[in-house]
Amino acid sequence: MEFIAPLFNCAIPIFLIALGFFVGRAVEASHLRALDRRERELSGMAATNLRVPPAGFERSDGMLVSGSVVIGSDYFKTFAAGLRKIIGGEVRSYERMMLRARREALCRMLEDARARGANAVINVRFETSSIGGMMGPNAMPMAEVIAYGTALVPRRA
Repeated sequence: MEFIAPLFNCAIPIFLIALGFFVGRAVEASHLRALDRRERELSGMAATNLRVPPAGFERSDGMLVSGSVVIGSDYFKTFAAGLRKIIGGEVRSYERMMLRARREALCRMLEDARARGANAVINVRFETSSIGGMMGPNAMPMAEVIAYGTALVPRRA
Protein backbone atom coordinates (compact mmCIF):
# COMPACT_ATOMS: atom_id res chain seq x y z
CA MET A 1 0.00 0.00 0.00
CA GLU A 2 2.88 2.37 0.64
CA PHE A 3 4.03 2.16 -2.97
CA ILE A 4 0.66 3.32 -4.36
CA ALA A 5 1.02 6.99 -3.37
CA PRO A 6 4.40 7.51 -5.15
CA LEU A 7 3.12 5.58 -8.16
CA PHE A 8 0.00 7.75 -8.27
CA ASN A 9 2.14 10.91 -7.96
CA CYS A 10 4.19 9.80 -10.99
CA ALA A 11 1.13 8.76 -12.99
CA ILE A 12 -0.39 12.24 -13.10
CA PRO A 13 2.59 13.96 -14.80
CA ILE A 14 3.04 11.02 -17.18
CA PHE A 15 -0.65 11.15 -18.06
CA LEU A 16 -0.49 14.93 -18.67
CA ILE A 17 2.60 14.57 -20.87
CA ALA A 18 0.95 11.78 -22.90
CA LEU A 19 -2.27 13.77 -23.15
CA GLY A 20 -0.29 16.82 -24.27
CA PHE A 21 1.48 14.75 -26.91
CA PHE A 22 -1.64 13.24 -28.47
CA VAL A 23 -4.03 16.17 -28.12
CA GLY A 24 -1.34 18.71 -29.00
CA ARG A 25 -0.38 16.74 -32.09
CA ALA A 26 -4.01 16.51 -33.23
CA VAL A 27 -4.64 20.23 -32.67
CA GLU A 28 -1.42 21.15 -34.47
CA ALA A 29 -2.26 18.91 -37.45
CA SER A 30 -5.75 20.40 -37.69
CA HIS A 31 -4.35 23.93 -37.54
CA LEU A 32 -1.76 23.14 -40.24
CA ARG A 33 -4.48 21.76 -42.55
CA ALA A 34 -6.56 24.90 -42.03
CA LEU A 35 -3.51 27.08 -42.73
CA ASP A 36 -2.78 25.18 -45.95
CA ARG A 37 -6.37 25.73 -47.11
CA ARG A 38 -6.37 29.44 -46.23
CA GLU A 39 -2.97 30.01 -47.86
CA ARG A 40 -4.28 28.45 -51.09
CA GLU A 41 -7.31 30.77 -50.96
CA LEU A 42 -5.02 33.79 -50.44
CA SER A 43 -2.42 32.76 -53.03
CA GLY A 44 -3.66 35.36 -55.54
CA MET A 45 -2.77 38.23 -53.23
CA ALA A 46 0.81 39.49 -53.52
CA ALA A 47 2.76 40.03 -50.30
CA THR A 48 6.31 41.31 -50.24
CA ASN A 49 8.78 42.84 -47.85
CA LEU A 50 9.80 45.45 -50.48
CA ARG A 51 9.11 49.08 -49.62
CA VAL A 52 7.93 50.05 -53.09
CA PRO A 53 4.98 48.62 -55.00
CA PRO A 54 5.73 46.08 -57.72
CA ALA A 55 5.14 47.09 -61.34
CA GLY A 56 1.46 47.61 -62.09
CA PHE A 57 0.51 48.83 -58.60
CA GLU A 58 1.42 52.50 -59.03
CA ARG A 59 -2.19 53.72 -59.00
CA SER A 60 -3.02 52.45 -55.52
CA ASP A 61 -3.92 53.91 -52.17
CA GLY A 62 -2.11 52.49 -49.14
CA MET A 63 -3.42 51.60 -45.72
CA LEU A 64 -2.01 49.77 -42.73
CA VAL A 65 -3.21 46.19 -42.25
CA SER A 66 -2.23 43.73 -39.57
CA GLY A 67 -2.85 40.28 -38.22
CA SER A 68 -1.86 38.91 -34.84
CA VAL A 69 -2.00 35.58 -33.06
CA VAL A 70 -0.94 34.01 -29.78
CA ILE A 71 0.06 30.35 -30.00
CA GLY A 72 0.62 28.36 -26.83
CA SER A 73 2.72 25.31 -26.19
CA ASP A 74 1.27 22.05 -24.95
CA TYR A 75 2.59 20.00 -22.03
CA PHE A 76 4.56 17.64 -24.24
CA LYS A 77 6.35 20.46 -26.08
CA THR A 78 7.15 22.11 -22.77
CA PHE A 79 8.47 18.82 -21.38
CA ALA A 80 10.54 18.12 -24.53
CA ALA A 81 11.94 21.66 -24.48
CA GLY A 82 12.94 21.19 -20.83
CA LEU A 83 14.88 18.06 -21.79
CA ARG A 84 16.46 19.90 -24.72
CA LYS A 85 17.51 22.68 -22.33
CA ILE A 86 19.46 20.11 -20.31
CA ILE A 87 21.06 18.48 -23.37
CA GLY A 88 21.38 21.55 -25.58
CA GLY A 89 20.61 22.10 -29.25
CA GLU A 90 17.68 23.27 -31.34
CA VAL A 91 14.23 23.19 -29.79
CA ARG A 92 12.27 21.97 -32.82
CA SER A 93 8.94 21.83 -31.00
CA TYR A 94 9.10 25.59 -30.38
CA GLU A 95 10.31 26.17 -33.94
CA ARG A 96 7.13 24.52 -35.23
CA MET A 97 5.06 26.61 -32.83
CA MET A 98 6.69 29.83 -34.11
CA LEU A 99 6.27 28.77 -37.75
CA ARG A 100 2.55 28.17 -37.17
CA ALA A 101 2.26 31.55 -35.46
CA ARG A 102 3.99 33.39 -38.33
CA ARG A 103 1.84 31.65 -40.94
CA GLU A 104 -1.37 32.38 -39.01
CA ALA A 105 -0.45 36.05 -38.49
CA LEU A 106 0.33 36.43 -42.21
CA CYS A 107 -2.99 34.83 -43.19
CA ARG A 108 -4.89 37.13 -40.83
CA MET A 109 -3.09 40.17 -42.24
CA LEU A 110 -3.86 39.14 -45.84
CA GLU A 111 -7.51 38.47 -44.92
CA ASP A 112 -7.67 41.97 -43.39
CA ALA A 113 -6.21 43.42 -46.61
CA ARG A 114 -8.64 41.49 -48.81
CA ALA A 115 -11.61 42.65 -46.69
CA ARG A 116 -10.52 46.25 -47.33
CA GLY A 117 -10.38 45.71 -51.09
CA ALA A 118 -6.60 45.43 -51.43
CA ASN A 119 -4.90 43.26 -54.02
CA ALA A 120 -1.35 43.35 -52.57
CA VAL A 121 0.54 44.09 -49.35
CA ILE A 122 4.00 45.64 -49.39
CA ASN A 123 6.55 46.33 -46.66
CA VAL A 124 5.44 43.24 -44.70
CA ARG A 125 7.06 42.98 -41.28
CA PHE A 126 6.80 40.58 -38.33
CA GLU A 127 7.13 41.31 -34.62
CA THR A 128 7.31 38.57 -32.01
CA SER A 129 7.19 38.45 -28.26
CA SER A 130 6.92 35.74 -25.66
CA ILE A 131 3.94 35.78 -23.34
CA GLY A 132 3.50 33.86 -20.16
CA GLY A 133 6.11 32.36 -17.95
CA MET A 134 9.02 30.52 -19.47
CA MET A 135 10.22 29.47 -16.03
CA GLY A 136 8.69 27.97 -12.94
CA PRO A 137 6.58 24.93 -12.20
CA ASN A 138 3.48 26.23 -14.00
CA ALA A 139 5.29 27.69 -17.01
CA MET A 140 3.35 27.44 -20.24
CA PRO A 141 5.27 29.21 -23.01
CA MET A 142 3.26 31.21 -25.51
CA ALA A 143 4.36 33.36 -28.42
CA GLU A 144 2.63 36.35 -29.97
CA VAL A 145 3.34 37.19 -33.59
CA ILE A 146 2.10 40.32 -35.32
CA ALA A 147 2.32 40.70 -39.10
CA TYR A 148 1.74 44.14 -40.56
CA GLY A 149 2.23 45.93 -43.84
CA THR A 150 0.85 48.45 -46.31
CA ALA A 151 -2.15 47.21 -48.25
CA LEU A 152 -2.47 48.51 -51.81
CA VAL A 153 -6.05 49.31 -52.79
CA PRO A 154 -6.46 50.05 -56.51
CA ARG A 155 -7.66 53.59 -57.27
CA ARG A 156 -10.69 54.12 -59.42
CA ALA A 157 -9.70 55.63 -62.78
